[in-house]
This record gives sequence, C-alpha cells and structure tokens, in this order.
Amino acid sequence: MLDFLKRIDVDLFLILNSHNNSFFDFCFYWISDKWIWIPFYGFLLFLVIKEKKQHTWFVLIFIALAITLSDQISSAIIKEHIMRLRPCHDPEISSKIHLVNGYCGGTYGFVSSHAANVFALAAFFSGFLKNKYSGLLKVLWIWAAIVSYSRIYLGVHFPGDVLGGVFVGVFSGFVAIYGYQKLIHKLPQDKFQKS
Repeated sequence: MLDFLKRIDVDLFLILNSHNNSFFDFCFYWISDKWIWIPFYGFLLFLVIKEKKQHTWFVLIFIALAITLSDQISSAIIKEHIMRLRPCHDPEISSKIHLVNGYCGGTYGFVSSHAANVFALAAFFSGFLKNKYSGLLKVLWIWAAIVSYSRIYLGVHFPGDVLGGVFVGVFSGFVAIYGYQKLIHKLPQDKFQKS
C-alpha cells in the first residue's frame, strides 16, 4: 500500500512539475522566497497591533511559537527520521525534473518546511482574527496554498511532502492559538483587555 501511494505521489509530481514556462519559473521562484513577503508580514504585524494594542508582544511570541513548532517538527524531527529524498535528489527521477535556477535545497524533503510554516501562520491568524477579517483569512489560506505549490513547481518537493507540511503547519498554528487564548483568559482583564 505504501509503495502504491509513493508511486501516485511521484507520478502526480512529474505531471505537475512538467507544466512550466519562463514566466512561471520567475514567479514561483520568488513566491517561494521568504524575503519577498516582508511587506505582507508587515501588514499582518499592523493588524496585530491594531487588534491587540496592549498585548502585541504576547501575540508575537505565540506566532513565533507556531512557526518554531512547525519548523522544528518538519525539519528537525520528521525530515531527519523519515529521510525521504527530495525529487531533485532522487536518482530515479532527477533527470526528468524541471528545476529553476539550479535550486534544489537540502537532501530530504518530507515534510515541506515551507508548507508547514505558511500554514502554521494561516492557522494561527484564523484563530486570532476569527470572522472579523474573513476576506483576509481567505487570502491567507490561498497564499499558503500558492507558496506550498511553488515547492512542487520548483522540483524540490513531492505533493505528499507538501500535504504532510500542511498537516504539521495547521496543527502547530492551532496549538499556538489555543495556548494564546488560554493565556489571555488567565491574565487580569483590566491590564490586558480582550478585543
């Protein structure tokens, strides 16, 4: 059964990775770069300050917790124990892969840390903002999906790597927002007002 699922994963990867052109090469290369999103992160910081003026630092600590948790689970625990080669390092298929700018990444790919981290952020903000900014929350989930897909397009992750990253990220984001909400309810409300 596991071999069958791996075969489907590889076949799906080869199909998705084969649909490429120079325009999307440029787009997905930059979509996958974390530094390009600094203005977007700045906007999210603005929202945090706007919504929780008196305890912005608590929110930022729990966002950092969500990202750290997702990153460590994906990179330090799962990747180092599963040791599934990235597509671009897999000798059976590496010659069939479309890479962009020669970028391949580390040796192991399961699970995708990019997917885990962006979905951790989306999950945290879904709990943090709830229904107040429903349009923005949809954008966050779409953004996370596009960043995750970019990893397949670039040839550095199988779809299964990305899906595993999504689960790790959503779990980490919800753990962090749960911890944040528990903490806020225990703090003196005259000092840390809820909004």
